[in-house]
Amino acid sequence: MTNLHHLAGEAVRQALEAGRTVATAESLTAGMVSAVLADTPGASGMLQGGVVAYQNSVKEAVLNVAGDLLDRVGSVDGGVAGAMASGARTSLGADIGVSTTGVAGPEPHDGKPVGTVYIGIATASGAAAYEYHFEGTRPEIRGQACGAALERLLEALSA
Repeated sequence: MTNLHHLAGEAVRQALEAGRTVATAESLTAGMVSAVLADTPGASGMLQGGVVAYQNSVKEAVLNVAGDLLDRVGSVDGGVAGAMASGARTSLGADIGVSTTGVAGPEPHDGKPVGTVYIGIATASGAAAYEYHFEGTRPEIRGQACGAALERLLEALSA
């Protein structure tokens, strides 16, 4: 069992015990977070769904991320991560929204260096974002971002 699957299994267990639901909004990880959650037996009792919002147009149209925010800061930003998580939470009717956005490389994006990642978490009490700086290949950075998202989801479930 990979560390990602261990984290996902724990998140599914905690969500089911607490009777809470989760929705994802993923850019950088392109569905990896929801996929690893869905690998866990019982996930259908807590995973509402997920949106892969790779393009800003999808972040804006589907997740209701403000276009002026995207124009001002680009897609790799804590405010955008928080708005994505909120958008997933509301549009998919979940208790908790989790989002990922960042730069997996090989080139910088929106003025941010490779390895810059933001994880968003949204609950009924509001949204927060967490900044990370990972190193490695594109797949390694994406995997680390998925792990960070699952860790932040676990924190939200424990709150």
